[in-house]
Amino acid sequence: MNTANTITACLLAAAASCSALAAEPAKRIWPSPFGIGGDHHTSQTPEKWIPQMAAISIKVNRSLHMNWDAVEPREGQWDWAACDRQLQCMIDNGVETGGIFLANPVWTRKENPGKGSVTLPSDNLPAWSNYVSVAVKRYKGKIRVWEVWNEPPNFTGSRQDATDYAKVVAAAYDAAKAADPDCLVGLGVKSVHLNYLERAIKAGAKDKFDYVTVHPYEVKGGVSRDEGTEAIFMNIVPSIRKMLARVNPAKADAPVVFSELGTNAALPSEHRAGLGPVVAAQVLVKSYAMGIAQGVDCIQWFEGMDGDSGAMGLLDAVGKPRPSYTAMGQTIKHLGSRPSSLGWVLLNGKHYAFVFQGAKGPVLITWAYKGIADEVDFGRDVPIVDPLTGQTSVASKYHLTTAPIIVGNVPDSLVAQAKSNKARPLPWGGDYSNAKSVSITFGEKTVEKGLHTQASDAVAKDVLAYGGSCRSGDVPGGNIFMIDPNFLLAGEPGPVRISVVVRRNEANDVAGFKLSYESANARDGYATAPDWYSVPDNKQWHTATWDIDDAQFVNMWGYSFALNSDGNKYNKYVIQSVTVEKLPAAK
Repeated sequence: MNTANTITACLLAAAASCSALAAEPAKRIWPSPFGIGGDHHTSQTPEKWIPQMAAISIKVNRSLHMNWDAVEPREGQWDWAACDRQLQCMIDNGVETGGIFLANPVWTRKENPGKGSVTLPSDNLPAWSNYVSVAVKRYKGKIRVWEVWNEPPNFTGSRQDATDYAKVVAAAYDAAKAADPDCLVGLGVKSVHLNYLERAIKAGAKDKFDYVTVHPYEVKGGVSRDEGTEAIFMNIVPSIRKMLARVNPAKADAPVVFSELGTNAALPSEHRAGLGPVVAAQVLVKSYAMGIAQGVDCIQWFEGMDGDSGAMGLLDAVGKPRPSYTAMGQTIKHLGSRPSSLGWVLLNGKHYAFVFQGAKGPVLITWAYKGIADEVDFGRDVPIVDPLTGQTSVASKYHLTTAPIIVGNVPDSLVAQAKSNKARPLPWGGDYSNAKSVSITFGEKTVEKGLHTQASDAVAKDVLAYGGSCRSGDVPGGNIFMIDPNFLLAGEPGPVRISVVVRRNEANDVAGFKLSYESANARDGYATAPDWYSVPDNKQWHTATWDIDDAQFVNMWGYSFALNSDGNKYNKYVIQSVTVEKLPAAK
């Protein structure tokens, strides 16, 4: 692929509509999109779980456990025995592993050398660079891919900012490339914190990376809860591409890796009661389908075996497989180790279905939108696989539910539709790339025009107030709003006006809220507007309005803005409508 042409295409796409799905990266860095990882505990003992991963054809591991404080506990004294053992386990099982530069030994601290810290080592870059150099030289020819830190926003000290991460990235890149010019260096963030990533690139990390990593746990959460937020998940890579095209054009087509993504099989808040392990497996299949469809180079599922992070493993703490283990194996079996995306289709005009060139021909993965069951007709008998069990049936029609299915022998008509849609954005009730405003209006039927809420349609029917003209502010998720990802140039700051039409509840209880929104300037991604809005009364509708000049909507945590009522103490209001308008940029 011609890199210059790719960059030009990305820039034109960003300027024109910012709506197309991500183009394929110029260079793939991993042999398969199906990867795995371990936590601080399990990554030290891969012998307990890597053989089981290899058994289902997982060929990629995120990293060895090679924290700086572990391999150089004292200056100049190196201990690589544990890393060598871990690497040999990978080699013996045919799994390629990466490395990660992480941690800050006690002896490196200039300000207070008696105490260690996990904050970024920007105050001792020579020692940091030496650590990187020694690691890369030692494993040259055995480890190609190196990640700079894990979720750096979480380890940016109170007196540090993205500039410090930029220093650490630039120093690591230069040292690594000097030791092995063919190695690849990645920078990353927590969640989908693209605002932090952009600030780091501008502060000195520009051109000092080969790929980008994100950990979209929160965005995945909307998919877990059947909120209909597949369009947000599908926009992660396109958003990164557009941001890079704007601030670092030479890296506009850099590969994107989800170096962590997983789901807790025992987390009640994320899964339907009693179905934790089942939902975790379903979400795994959906995540890989949508990740591969949007051009993710590799998803390194977190994690292989339960460790110190809860019930996240494909295997539990004693090595017993969960349904997600079977689901991973079946997905790899039918898609192949390096599937290519052919595009997407809408079954019955609403159910997302993703088509791939699989191991033995076109393969389709689909599930019911928002979990609402529906019968779909494939037009002829097709093999239908339940990825959680591996059981296969043959039918022309199928009663679709929230559980994903893998369909083989995909009819030519669906393949053709998928190919024609490949470069188009996943629809979320319309195309809002050129709209001047988006809105949501509540009533007997909620009308979403490019603006959505986390409260489900089913909940909305039960909480209508004032004769069906509005929604109660205390509905779970009803105060959290998601803007269509194509409404604004993804990640580009711009002035907007947010208007909320509200009144107090029928009891006329005291009510009010503040606006929390994604901001280009906020350290942690979200800022709070300075003014508290007190809802005057319940006699008439009132409009709360905010003009914001630093909005930067990237759905870092899966949403764009929220109305916060002091811990729900004052959420005794009802909402009639919410509108977001683009404002002219300041001259």
